[in-house]
Amino acid sequence: MARLPYLDKADLPPEHADLLARGINLHRVLAHNPGAARAFSGLGQYIRHRTALDPRLRELAILQVGWLARSAYEWSHHIKIGHDFGVSDADIEALVADTRGEATALDGTTRLVLLAAREIHDGPGVSEATFAALRGALGPAEIVDLVTTASFYCAVVRLLASLEVDVEESYMPYLQRHPLPA
Repeated sequence: MARLPYLDKADLPPEHADLLARGINLHRVLAHNPGAARAFSGLGQYIRHRTALDPRLRELAILQVGWLARSAYEWSHHIKIGHDFGVSDADIEALVADTRGEATALDGTTRLVLLAAREIHDGPGVSEATFAALRGALGPAEIVDLVTTASFYCAVVRLLASLEVDVEESYMPYLQRHPLPA
């Protein structure tokens, strides 16, 4: 159960009802502070719709953060979203294997993006060697967007954990297909 009640559109003044256009539990909790919800949504919308980073790579970076943080909410939501942007179940299984240091069929750029996301999650940031390799695989705008994406989702998983946001029932099949370790 979330630490704050989930709000519905009827709980908000009309000028803030748009915050719940997508009535997921994360938005329903963030709506307690419309200014914070709008700021949060602004960067999230940029990452989702305007980033220079390839959408599949973006989703894999987000999934990497969700996996490392053991965030059931983030993991389940971005498995679904990832499927919409070309992430296959085989990619998800390979992400898990790559995280364990096992060989996978993932291409070099994908493995590099996952490594960068792991380094950002683990802190303090992307290592010099990984950054040099990224320069050979991605352009400067893509690198900035990768770092921004992984960093933002590190914050998202901390927010989800701190507010104890529940996974919606409609996302549970994604967790059942790709469970997080206990």
